[in-house]
Amino acid sequence: MYAPNDPRASLNTAAAPSTVPTAFKGGEYARFYDAPPQDVTDGSTTYYARGQNLVVAHTTGKAGLVLSRVNQLDEYVVLLPNPDTPVEVRWNGHSISVDGFCLVVVPAGDSEVHLKGDGEVIRLVTTRATDFVAKCSNAGSYLSPDPNVPPFKAWPDPVDGPKLRHYSLDVAAEPGRFGRIFRCSTIMVNYLPGSGPRDITKMSPHFHEDFEQYSLCVEGSYIHYLRWPWISDMNAWRPDDAELCAAPSVAVIPPPAIHTSRSMDPVKNVLVDIFSPPRADFSAKPGWVLNAAEYPAPGATTP
Repeated sequence: MYAPNDPRASLNTAAAPSTVPTAFKGGEYARFYDAPPQDVTDGSTTYYARGQNLVVAHTTGKAGLVLSRVNQLDEYVVLLPNPDTPVEVRWNGHSISVDGFCLVVVPAGDSEVHLKGDGEVIRLVTTRATDFVAKCSNAGSYLSPDPNVPPFKAWPDPVDGPKLRHYSLDVAAEPGRFGRIFRCSTIMVNYLPGSGPRDITKMSPHFHEDFEQYSLCVEGSYIHYLRWPWISDMNAWRPDDAELCAAPSVAVIPPPAIHTSRSMDPVKNVLVDIFSPPRADFSAKPGWVLNAAEYPAPGATTP
């Protein structure tokens, strides 16, 4: 499924699901540029869309906006995809200030994101946040859960306890490493390098047996191709998807749909792949997760 020079070709990926599904969830496509926002505050807009385990909250904010979480149950991520997006994040009497093009991990509890200038702020929050879930434009799609996604279970807490953490996205590529991957106890973010239009002779159709992928377009546009397996019950068959999504948008790709994405803009396209909880196979690759020393994988022993 992967080209020989694709770092993911080294993953131990099965040729077919080990368990034959009996039903499938469809893909979800939230185009934040083509629908009314769920929140409007003094010229700032926020859109909410969800999958089984995660809510993506996309804010185009004005200076002075405060994005608050009260009694947040677990860690969440603040993603700033652009430079020159100054924010201050406050939690438990502590604060950090960042200028953009980074991600911030915020612990459970009460927290605030203060915009010091206009900019784009994306919060990634698990669906344990019922207030966010209620605002999602596609909330009705999950009145019944995805039958192929197991119940959410967080990964272990960080080795040095809860605190605000921030990571620059300005990380140089290395041969054999796939993207720029960071994780916390609830979420994994892979900020992929920008590209022009994709070579259609080098697509990468693949599937995930039991976890979702959230493909967040932050620049350019992509066509997301999805194809579901045929099983003996023809009532469960689904037609193929080929959905064009420009920035900003998110596609929720359910298991075990075969999928691949084609970058379309002639100049630059940027896609961020998100997983909740983190991916075990990416985490098992030495050097792939850039902050792995701070967050143990399940079953790991702490020195």
